[in-house]
Amino acid sequence: MRALVISGGGSKGAFAGGVAQYLIEAQGHDYDMYLGTSTGSLLISHLALNKTQKIKNIYTSVTQKSIFSNRPFMVKRKHGYDQISINHFNVLKNFFKGGKTFGESYNLKKLILETITPEEFETLKKSNKEIIVTVSNLSMNEVEYKSINDFGYEDFCEWIWISCNYTPFMSLVRKNGCEYADGGLGSMVPIEEAIKRGATEIDAIILQTEVTYFNRLPSKNVFSLITHLFSFMLDRIENQNIRIGKFVAANKNVIVNFYYTPTVLTTNSLIFDKEKMERWWESGYSFAKYKNEDLNQIQP
Repeated sequence: MRALVISGGGSKGAFAGGVAQYLIEAQGHDYDMYLGTSTGSLLISHLALNKTQKIKNIYTSVTQKSIFSNRPFMVKRKHGYDQISINHFNVLKNFFKGGKTFGESYNLKKLILETITPEEFETLKKSNKEIIVTVSNLSMNEVEYKSINDFGYEDFCEWIWISCNYTPFMSLVRKNGCEYADGGLGSMVPIEEAIKRGATEIDAIILQTEVTYFNRLPSKNVFSLITHLFSFMLDRIENQNIRIGKFVAANKNVIVNFYYTPTVLTTNSLIFDKEKMERWWESGYSFAKYKNEDLNQIQP
């Protein structure tokens, strides 16, 4: 059983889309299982439908407004770098309305419902492919994996949205009596879960470099400090997931093919830049092509 696993990574998901497009279209990989966390969960339904061009168009045209119904930060470009600072008005407005987070992401929920149609959902349900998204249950202190086989259309779309909610910058969702947030808070790379569900070969797209580089500028304000802290925490979670995944795979004789980003794409994946994301998609495709051609030359 072959599985495609895509890690979290915000706007860097465009790179993952390019890698996946090459693996599916050029390499002809037919996956039985698709697992995604955060931005990965946005990709997998369309990839399972072989609608790579559709999801590419969506990813390379998304803007901050497409994601945030109330954006808690402002982006300023200084000395060639994007810097974020708190939008005090929007944050205070959210608190006055009773929100528990700095910002809200209901526009993303609307976008998901617009881009995954009920007909496409039913096609996936009737196929032999399993689509699984990762969410963090903060109330129960657990990571949960939501399969398309267990839910109806609106419920599953909401789980995809929840998987992407990078709390506290995006919405905190109360569902089934529990509070849920971004799946990356518990499992950035669900390799172990894919193995538990029977995967024997896994293509894992990791939206960070294989070797850690010092790549963050000094914090300029409280908001950038908070994003740096969360990025540090998620990087540690991701590294732990990969180590555990490699260990379990070795013990179960599972093949895992890793696709890391060859360079640091961005130091703030909350910033959605159309031009950059177009480049990242193309670089993901080119990188996967180069890696597979290189492997073919090595093999006798």
